[in-house]
Amino acid sequence: MRIIFLFIAISIASISIVSGQGIGSPGTIQDDGRFAASTKQLNQFFRRFNGEESPTDGNIRYYPGDSSYHSRSLRRGFIDILFDNQTSSVSPDLKKTFIDTVLSEHFPQFLNFHREGWLAEVQAEFVFKGKRETATLILKLQPEGLGYEWVIDEVSFPPFKNLFNKPVGGEKDFLHPLSHELGFMNLRRAFQDSQKPESFTETSFKPDYLTLFLYEMKQNNLRFETVSDVKFHFFQIEGWYFEVNQFNRPGFNTGWLIANLVKLNPGDKETIQKYIYDQE
Repeated sequence: MRIIFLFIAISIASISIVSGQGIGSPGTIQDDGRFAASTKQLNQFFRRFNGEESPTDGNIRYYPGDSSYHSRSLRRGFIDILFDNQTSSVSPDLKKTFIDTVLSEHFPQFLNFHREGWLAEVQAEFVFKGKRETATLILKLQPEGLGYEWVIDEVSFPPFKNLFNKPVGGEKDFLHPLSHELGFMNLRRAFQDSQKPESFTETSFKPDYLTLFLYEMKQNNLRFETVSDVKFHFFQIEGWYFEVNQFNRPGFNTGWLIANLVKLNPGDKETIQKYIYDQE
């Protein structure tokens, strides 16, 4: 729904459609259908990206010490089919550059489930004061006890979007610098007379929408209905960003696949993160 890039100086070229593929021997792409190419679970996406499962049987895992564990040829074959090769606009050249970077002989890069640098974006349906609304929740993993847990990091909710449009410049009301001499009795202007009490906050004031969201839920004004979409954002590969979506369609090129890929220039990472968090 949301991550269709509009970033200045970040363009994504078109790609010719690639047919469903399978892997024969490690690193050998075949179209004979012997390999169940659907990446059914996100954990499997991690394993395939890192070269930690058999190319012919997803139930067979590779561990440190196995001859095929993190094999460059195995990973090259896997990563090639971890892209949406039917509808994505990732160019072949960009894809090749990314794969070559990840499989660098001197600095190979891997995904780590428990490491920072990836986020979940969840579209969820709620009923807010009798009206159905869609909220975008950003979740991240955090350590908890001996394990980890998903936690809500931020929320973007349309009913809150224009709730705090703080005026600026000459349109902004203010408390006179000698208000203290009046015992701040003129706070009436902020709390009774004004329709925009946020005008009287400090310049850096930013509303905490997640707290407001949870407050409305605790007041029974907000009721969860269902999850309508999930995607993941990855920044773990140095110099790159990619988005992983789930594709349900016939053929082999299905499941959790890379839908968007961006080679990062200085400042791009921060721009994308602000976009994801709806802070642009």
